[in-house]
Amino acid sequence: MGSESKHGDRSSGGATVWDVAQKAGVSAMTVSRVINGNASVSDKTREKVNRAIQELNYQVNVAARAARIGTLRVGLLYSNPSAAFLSAFLVGALGECSQTGAHLILENCDNLRSQRKAIDRLIADGADGILVPPPLCDSKAALKQLGELGIPSVAVATAKPSPQMSAVRIDDYEGALTMTKHLLALGHTDIGFVKGDPEHTPAQLRYQAFIDAMREAGHHVPAERVAQGMFTYRSGLLAARELLAHPTRPTAIFASNDDMAAAVIAVAHGMHLQVPDDIAVCGFDDTPVATTVWPELTTIHQPITEMARSAVALLVEHIRSRRAGQSYMPQHRLMPYTLVERESTEAVD
Repeated sequence: MGSESKHGDRSSGGATVWDVAQKAGVSAMTVSRVINGNASVSDKTREKVNRAIQELNYQVNVAARAARIGTLRVGLLYSNPSAAFLSAFLVGALGECSQTGAHLILENCDNLRSQRKAIDRLIADGADGILVPPPLCDSKAALKQLGELGIPSVAVATAKPSPQMSAVRIDDYEGALTMTKHLLALGHTDIGFVKGDPEHTPAQLRYQAFIDAMREAGHHVPAERVAQGMFTYRSGLLAARELLAHPTRPTAIFASNDDMAAAVIAVAHGMHLQVPDDIAVCGFDDTPVATTVWPELTTIHQPITEMARSAVALLVEHIRSRRAGQSYMPQHRLMPYTLVERESTEAVD
């Protein structure tokens, strides 16, 4: 977190959870428990924390928090460059919250430096637990902070879930392996690849699966057949221009997500290349963009909406166990993926 203070960022001179913890002489986890009405905190400790909150003018409405203690509030910490992914995630999260009677509160953080502020605001707004979708699900700083606070949390779509936190994911390695083998079965042996954000664990596994499948099939992947993307449409444009600038073009391009695959199709059209006749294109995730581009994308369906619903269900279960004073063991759920074949790929003549 660079040169930031141990006590987190300050907004307009306001105190943070860490300031309250230091003044009360307790841990940030204890402060979080007091704010969230956890019954396991002693009256003496609760009094110290509440006094520190008042003296520091920490921005949490304790009276309002107490009035809604019977209501579940699910916090969503997001910073995803893919609007399509976020949209599908919100549909699932809102749907499950409606089913369970929970309220969903959102907080955006633009970058790593704003994570602490965003988490602090969610807690101040009364979040009983927090959902952490990508790419923040792989942020060591965010996960460490949530662990210190001891607030129920669920990571979504991380390829390397922490044993200390519940998680919902698919097998990204097997998904990318399936897609690469599909392209090979269509007769493509010269395949380009657009990598995703290197800080996001699924991106790492998707690329590794591609390389492994190609190697297993006896095909070397030269450096000019791999371009770096960041899971955004714009980064996909740059990567596609790089891959298609060579005199000998690949016969297919596998992009690590649908946004970048859609960008590859746009660049191909701009070069007067026919998809899939001149070049096949496929993506990953099966977000709405996969069926709004022409031709529609062959992709790996990641059940984002269902994953969000499952994550909310896990979080609500954890919150209710905590309120009842029961122990809770983190759960890891592996959701199924499917290969969806559409018009952007076809067999090599």
